[in-house]
Amino acid sequence: MSRVGKKVIPIPGGVELKLDGRKVTAKGPKGELSYELLAGLSLDIDGGNCAVKQSSQEKDAGAKHGLTRALINNLVLGVSGGFSKSLEIIGTGYRANVQGNKMELNLGFSHPINYSLPDGIKAVVEGNKITISGIDKAVVGQVASEIRRFRPPEPYKGKGVRYVDEHVRRKAGKSAGA
Repeated sequence: MSRVGKKVIPIPGGVELKLDGRKVTAKGPKGELSYELLAGLSLDIDGGNCAVKQSSQEKDAGAKHGLTRALINNLVLGVSGGFSKSLEIIGTGYRANVQGNKMELNLGFSHPINYSLPDGIKAVVEGNKITISGIDKAVVGQVASEIRRFRPPEPYKGKGVRYVDEHVRRKAGKSAGA
């Protein structure tokens, strides 16, 4: 039995969670998300709480149990408060601009990089900091990862795009020969 799967999911006020067949739908002030329950699992919704139960004793049912509980919890948290990731651009002349759902990144290449933001994702640029926000945790993380992948931080000068809380191990450069 999964330890994560056993935890009860609290449903905050203003969030409606409903089950229609195998489809779980969460509706809240930020929007609406849905998830298809995996085979061998069921969902019990009672009042302000929700619990994921195993309905079969398959070998991988425990892993699916914990995964499903975590994904449904992310649905509830996303529609109530949303998620965000912050990136930092470090380097001379490196900058970003956002216009609508298009992001233009100047990261030291001979050309600017144009990146289209997916639906439901919002990006805000303040100086050298990019904040990506949305209601779907997986999509927010994926967008942040894709932007970071354009110019990952390098270990000698630390230039590039990194997460705000990321630590980059620095290496010593060439030393003068004797």
